[in-house]
Amino acid sequence: MSRQSFPLSRVYGLLEPGPVVLLTTAHSGQRNVMTLSWHTMIEFEPPLVGLVLSNRDHSFGMLQASGECVINIPTVEIADKVAGCGNTSGADTDKFAMFGLTPELAAQVAAPLIGECYANLECRIHDTDMVNKYGLFVVRVVQAWIDPAVENPRTIHHLGYGNFMVAGERIKLDSKMK
Repeated sequence: MSRQSFPLSRVYGLLEPGPVVLLTTAHSGQRNVMTLSWHTMIEFEPPLVGLVLSNRDHSFGMLQASGECVINIPTVEIADKVAGCGNTSGADTDKFAMFGLTPELAAQVAAPLIGECYANLECRIHDTDMVNKYGLFVVRVVQAWIDPAVENPRTIHHLGYGNFMVAGERIKLDSKMK
């Protein structure tokens, strides 16, 4: 196998940890939705997730102030809306209205679920030790929802610079992992 050097500025596209999600927040009568692909599972049980947000994002302040959010997992069918949310600031735009997303009441947090997403994870902040240095919030999933009608969700995965791939074929291998 031959190898060639790869730009360090593009490494993140090789390691994107999972599907692009829509993160919803709510605080002081306002709500927002942002596109997020920098997240990772940290613990199985209780389910802890790391979310990296820039302090320049409108959602950063809303998450910090409210202490809660919803991780909404979309499928490729709404990819244009997901990209649109990622290219628009919620500081001066109602992205729910602009992109035709349906906010639904969550059971345990004030942030809304997004009706068009096949899964929704209601979360509360668990740890903020790395927020100031890295923008890394550790959240605990307190309620999870799925649409059972979606059997093989075709999630979208960010590869960098406007490139995405769609989750495809699934395989099952022997494993002792949870």
